[in-house]
Amino acid sequence: MATAIIVRFALIASFLSILSVSLPQPLVLAAEPKAAWQADWDKTVKAAEEERELVIYMTQAFEPVFRETFQKKYPRIKVTLVTGRGPELSQRVMSERRAGKYITDLYISGNITPLTVFHRAKILEPIKPLLLLPEVVDLSSWYEGKHHYDDPENRYIFVFEGTPRSGEITYNTKLVNPSEIKSYWDLLNPKWKGKIVSVDPLVAGPISAAQIFFYKHPDLGPEYLRRLYAETDMVIVRSNEQLLDWLSAGKYAFGIGARQVDTAMTQGLPLNQFLPGSLKEGSSVTAYNGTLSFFNRAPHPNAAKVAANWLLSREGQTTWLDYNQKTGGLYDSLREDISKEKVSERARRVKGAKFLWLNPEWIEELDKIRDLIKKSLPDGGKGK
Repeated sequence: MATAIIVRFALIASFLSILSVSLPQPLVLAAEPKAAWQADWDKTVKAAEEERELVIYMTQAFEPVFRETFQKKYPRIKVTLVTGRGPELSQRVMSERRAGKYITDLYISGNITPLTVFHRAKILEPIKPLLLLPEVVDLSSWYEGKHHYDDPENRYIFVFEGTPRSGEITYNTKLVNPSEIKSYWDLLNPKWKGKIVSVDPLVAGPISAAQIFFYKHPDLGPEYLRRLYAETDMVIVRSNEQLLDWLSAGKYAFGIGARQVDTAMTQGLPLNQFLPGSLKEGSSVTAYNGTLSFFNRAPHPNAAKVAANWLLSREGQTTWLDYNQKTGGLYDSLREDISKEKVSERARRVKGAKFLWLNPEWIEELDKIRDLIKKSLPDGGKGK
């Protein structure tokens, strides 16, 4: 009798073992509890759908990313987008808050406004508590194996873009052989005296990052910046269009601080810029249009959490680069586990190249840098 019972249990155990192997894998896994992050994520998405809305203030570049792709992925969350430049959006946010209106959840833009306006006003919440998806939290997926932030506390202004720039220098391809320029110091060669034009160096813009790069670089520094503006007979113009016209026509060989260079190049104009890492001192890396901030008293915190995780995921960053390509591929994601084929070679970080990450705190030195430039210019920066 005892032997029969033992045999019966052995047969049952054997049958269950065979059944577990032969069952389709999803059925076997279905009995296992969900991972903690997945349960939290599902709960967050459900809560976001109950909030029904998400409000983001952002630069124009991100509008199609959310309006066309995110909205389709999460149709139960109505996305309201307000686009504009940093100064315009920051003024709107602060005016709303002074009136006791808390309208927006997230802010996606460059790196100056969040730091100099929102962070100073202490109206931001930490980003880390928002991050749930393992692929977002995993530091190995990001540049330098860490999450980058723009604020001194490394908490409030998440940086997801790290684009290299070689001093914001554009050159006329008919006048300049780029192989002859091996260092930024080569621009001080008497050969180029009177052949350099720049946008106003005393006005904020892309040129500000170049100025900080020159000033803080250990192999360049204040002396290079002083000599660049004092010894080259540089011409200052107020208009970006004027700079591009003169540079394209060959009136000048180099232009500093030009915008919309990629557009001009696609039009067949003889312009180009130095590739990241092509000059001896390397290039700067900073966020020109890729930081994420989360406001305190946000009206839709769960929707904001869903949007933040999606934007920083492989899917979100790839989607952004897809749209980014349509305007020239001007920016590079800090995610290292996605394809960068759609990023312009002039904006793509090159492995092994020398880069100087621009510390956001250096923005505080811009007034001192501009004062140095103003004193270096023969005409005090009056320009033409």
